[in-house]
Amino acid sequence: MHDFSSDLARPRPSDLLSQILLGLRLDGVSYGRCVMRPPWAVAFPARPEARFHFVARGGAWLRTPGGDWLSLKGGDAVLLPRGSLHVLASSPEVPTVGIDSLARTEVAENIYLVGDAARARGDVLSDGDAVMFCGAMRFNLDPLHPLLTMMPDLMRASELAARDPAVPALLDAMEREVALERIGAFGMLARMADVLAASIIRVWVECACSDASGWIAAVQCPRIGKVIAAIHAEPERDWTVPTLASLMGASRSSFAEAFTRTVGESPAKYVARVRMFQARRWIEREGMRVAVAATRLGYDSEASFSRAFKRVMGLPPAAVRQKHRDAARTI
Repeated sequence: MHDFSSDLARPRPSDLLSQILLGLRLDGVSYGRCVMRPPWAVAFPARPEARFHFVARGGAWLRTPGGDWLSLKGGDAVLLPRGSLHVLASSPEVPTVGIDSLARTEVAENIYLVGDAARARGDVLSDGDAVMFCGAMRFNLDPLHPLLTMMPDLMRASELAARDPAVPALLDAMEREVALERIGAFGMLARMADVLAASIIRVWVECACSDASGWIAAVQCPRIGKVIAAIHAEPERDWTVPTLASLMGASRSSFAEAFTRTVGESPAKYVARVRMFQARRWIEREGMRVAVAATRLGYDSEASFSRAFKRVMGLPPAAVRQKHRDAARTI
C-alpha cells in the first residue's frame, strides 16, 4: 500500500522555492514624491540598490539600461532590480540632469519631496506636469545571488498584471493615495511600493518557473532543490560533496553530475559562492570583523579566508569592511 503521509511530508518544488525566496526581502532606503514640469530629464546613476518608479499622473519616457526609450503612462510602475543606469524624461530629446542635483525636502524619515514638489509645495499642477513616486530599495540577498543575476534589468508592472490580480489593485491604490494627499500618504505609499516591488518579483519568478531553466529549474527539482535550500539555510555549515549527496539520496558521482548539469556549476563552487555571499553581508552590512567571519565559516586562518573571498567576490574582505566604515561615518 502506498504511504501517502510520506508524500505530504516531502517538500514540493514550490515549497523549496519559497524557502529560497524567504531571504528575498526589500528594505526601503529612500522614497520621493516627484513633481516635474516640462521640459525635464533626470538621470539615475548606477547604484547597488534597486530602483522603483510609479507614474501617478501625466507620463514620462524611460531610457532603459539597454538604451531604448520606453513610454510610461499614468498608473505605470517599473522596477530596476540591479539599479542600472537609466533616465526618466518628458521627452527623449531633453538634456539630462542628475537626480542628486534636484531640490529635495525631507517630510519624514527617508521620504522626500523632489523637484518642483520641493520648491513649490501646494502649487496647482498644470496639465503637462508629471507626478511620480520613486524609491531606492535594498535586497536582503547579495547582488550576485543567482536569483538576482537572472532577473532582467527592467520589470514593468503592466506586463505582469494579467498574471496576478494583486498588481493592478496595488497600482490603483497607489494612484488614489497620491491623488488624495491624505495625512500619512507618503508612509502608506512607501509601504505599498515595497509590496508592489515584491509582487512584481514574485510574478516574474512564477513566469520564469513556467519555462524554467538553470538555477530556477534546479530549485524546482525536488531532489536538487532540497540541497540548494539546505545550503542557503546554513551557509556557514561545512558542506561536503558526500554530505550533500547523502541529503539528495544519491551517490557522490551521480549527485555531482546531476547538480552540475542542472545548476551550471559544481557543488563545491556553488557552496563557495553562497558562503562568500554570506560573509560579505556580515562584513558590509553588519560590520563584522574579517577574522570573526573567517572563524564563523570554519577557516583555519584569516589569510586563507581572504584568498577564498577575493577569488569569489573579486576584492578582498578588508575592502568590503572599509566600505562599511565609510558608510557608517556618513550617517
